[in-house]
Amino acid sequence: MHVKVHPNDNVAIVVDPEGAQYRERVPQSHKVALTDFASGQPIIRYGQTIGYANRDIAEGSWIREDMLSLPAAPPLDELPLATAVPAPLPPLEGYTFEGYRNPDGSVGTRNILGITTTVQCVAPTVEYAVRRIRQELLPRFPNVDDVVAITHTYGCGVAIDAPGAAVPIRTLGHISRHANFGSAPLVVSLGCEKLQPARLLPQANLLSGSVPQLPVLEDNPYVIRLQDHELRGFGEIIGAILRYAEKRLEELNQRRRTTVPAAELNVGLQCGGSDAFSGVTCNPAVGYAADLLVRAGATVMFSEVTEVRDAVHLLTPRAANADVGRALIREMRWYDEYLARGSADRSANPTPGNKRGGLSNVVEKALGSVAKAGTSALVHVATHGEKVTQKGLIFAATPASDFICGTQQLASMNMHVFTTGEGTPYGLALVPVVKVSSRTTLAERWYDLIDIDAGSIATGQATIADVGWQLFRFLLDSASGRKKTWAEHWGLHNALAPFNPGPVT
Repeated sequence: MHVKVHPNDNVAIVVDPEGAQYRERVPQSHKVALTDFASGQPIIRYGQTIGYANRDIAEGSWIREDMLSLPAAPPLDELPLATAVPAPLPPLEGYTFEGYRNPDGSVGTRNILGITTTVQCVAPTVEYAVRRIRQELLPRFPNVDDVVAITHTYGCGVAIDAPGAAVPIRTLGHISRHANFGSAPLVVSLGCEKLQPARLLPQANLLSGSVPQLPVLEDNPYVIRLQDHELRGFGEIIGAILRYAEKRLEELNQRRRTTVPAAELNVGLQCGGSDAFSGVTCNPAVGYAADLLVRAGATVMFSEVTEVRDAVHLLTPRAANADVGRALIREMRWYDEYLARGSADRSANPTPGNKRGGLSNVVEKALGSVAKAGTSALVHVATHGEKVTQKGLIFAATPASDFICGTQQLASMNMHVFTTGEGTPYGLALVPVVKVSSRTTLAERWYDLIDIDAGSIATGQATIADVGWQLFRFLLDSASGRKKTWAEHWGLHNALAPFNPGPVT
């Protein structure tokens, strides 16, 4: 049994290796030749050329990665712009979730005390304080879900005024004001670092000091500087953090969930540990859910530049207008040049796990990846670290690295969807991460890590629409706090990894 995605495809993906008769045994999720290939002939999947045969290949053969020559990337100067803009889909009305409205207009899906650090030097101290807060203070504030330290490796030892420095600074600044923090963090600074609190949060009214008598601030962060002379010894440093944390917890404990429209969701989409089924099952199902979210008025972000680059010719025609199309090309070109400066190119993207799962090259990977974007018009392109405020389908530029992509999407999202074929326990502390598997075998093996199994699409037990609706409803339930994702259940929180394209000094 195999799956052929497009009528023009001359290869298919094997579903059941034991139930098929081919020229040789082809592993599950790998490609089988549906015709004889002469050397140089295009190999077509998704109706697109994913490579050229570099030798003669007989029908029924296993097409392995070393049999394909990588095609050139779509030329950026020749792409059609807004030539096939999709008509608006019918509105999807009446869908709501229970969220936390914030003074700045954002809506949270969780109620978390966030403690932002301006530099890695203070991270161990803040992590120590977080353990104390979780044990000693949090039980007194039942309406607060958790306390999370925003630690990272940025902040000093970098060229803080370099052009690339704007990316990590604005990313961390937006995360610090995350909707799930009530848009207001507690900030811990060392004092001598390059990333001063005023640079991290330039629009905030920063209040600092070590006294416990503080006003209710609503959306203004508190700042503690460990090098302040008033703080003598580690005990006083931790005591100051705990006093500020207690005041902030009192404010957060007053937050209550209220019914809000599904339009208040800002969902980040990502894939990791992808396989050849990802573009057949989980990513198209996520794309269907993305269309539902757009119809409901929500924001949907897809990212991962190198996993879009080779499918960009399918996206620029869907741009709402030529300016949006040009913005997408701008981000592709910026990343092409960024990789070239590092003597790398897009071919470095597929991992050994991707190849083990049947993905031969980055072209095949990208064509499956963009299925997450559904069929709606692309209405905005956000550059690295930009906070997305528009509704609809958005391309938010990020590297493809799971951890960097997730960190950058946190600048905007209040829910996260992560598809996987090979499996990963990835999770984030700030937002629920809904894990969707491409294969039922993975969902069965990782029954307490995978939230939704899309593998049933490949076997015909469910349709793309079935799983898309299942995901859409799960997102509403999880955003409301009625359901926990498995990553939340186990407390699986990957460290933040801000993207720093600038020099380190």
